[in-house]
Amino acid sequence: MLQILPALVTGGVERGTIDVAAALAEAGWTSLVASEGGPMARELSRVGAEHITLPLASKNPMVIRRNTEALVELIEARGIDLIHARSRAPAWSAWAAAQRTGRHFVTTFHGTYNLGWFGFKQRYNSVMTRGERVIAISDFIAEHVWRIYGVEPDRIRVVPRGIDLSRFDPARVSPERIIQLAQKWRLPDGYPVIMLPGRLTRWKGQAVLIEAIAQLGRRNLRCLLVGSDQGRTGYRDFLVDLVKRRGLADVVHLTGECGDMPAAYMLTDVVVSASTDPEAFGRVAVEGQAMGRPVIATDHGASPETILTGRTGWLTPPGDVAALAEALDRFLSLDAAGRAGMAGRGMAHVRAHFTKETMCARTLAIYDEVLRLPLPAPQPTPP
Repeated sequence: MLQILPALVTGGVERGTIDVAAALAEAGWTSLVASEGGPMARELSRVGAEHITLPLASKNPMVIRRNTEALVELIEARGIDLIHARSRAPAWSAWAAAQRTGRHFVTTFHGTYNLGWFGFKQRYNSVMTRGERVIAISDFIAEHVWRIYGVEPDRIRVVPRGIDLSRFDPARVSPERIIQLAQKWRLPDGYPVIMLPGRLTRWKGQAVLIEAIAQLGRRNLRCLLVGSDQGRTGYRDFLVDLVKRRGLADVVHLTGECGDMPAAYMLTDVVVSASTDPEAFGRVAVEGQAMGRPVIATDHGASPETILTGRTGWLTPPGDVAALAEALDRFLSLDAAGRAGMAGRGMAHVRAHFTKETMCARTLAIYDEVLRLPLPAPQPTPP
């Protein structure tokens, strides 16, 4: 079994790849992953899988062609039965190699992907629809794949992302970790904390949350924008200026990247996902609930699938500052029993639907399903 992705740096795609690689090895498969490599690659050997380094992040047609040749050799040398492509650029090489060798091919659709102009980008994206089974990470993505790309529903399988409950477990976060982070971020005792985790990019909605905090009109709280600017210094500067213009310099803090997100969730009273574009899945909302924290998210994309409105959190219209301020005020008005009830329901909801064990079991079941299909006939030159 060969999984293919651009690199193993950080993110949900990469984490899911490693989780499935571990599940395959545990189930007795020969588990291979091909990518450009990265800091997460060393995890594969620890879980009994093997990494093959190829320049699979490149979109250069010549590199894609060379990658195809390398994958054909790998498939034939290692007797690979099934290839699972998780991203577009490497999927073109993987699909061509699967066609050449007559091997089974599966894809995972991780997002809506930009459609671009004149249909070129849509054709580029369409490689993710060529799997014998197309895995969608939410019902929202499954509907998108069917509506935009015309993929037959009987080829689509929905497998939500799963999180590692051995990591995102309140009982496993020591007080020392929480105290250390609180000191680093200089959080005063006794103030409610609102957190928006996510890289600093405009569509994640940090500006919407800042405006909602300003409209809320409360100074006895702290708001944390947790995430790297990934070189987007212009947007970070815009947010810093917005905080100053709204007179919130002592309320809203941009913390940068956090290496201990479980502790960050434990410091937090409510988690916000204010994305103005639809989230394909929305890992933040699931992680927050797993840690016993209510979540306020925008009412589009996959958020309605992961949040039980009024029971584990609230949904607000995208970009609606007043609605977000109202939801924050509603949460801050809850008594201890109300907060505890939401915490318990959120944790139970995640454990029932969004664990890595569930994700891996469903993915391996799809592999078994595909392997029972007739082998595709080899095609020397894919159309």
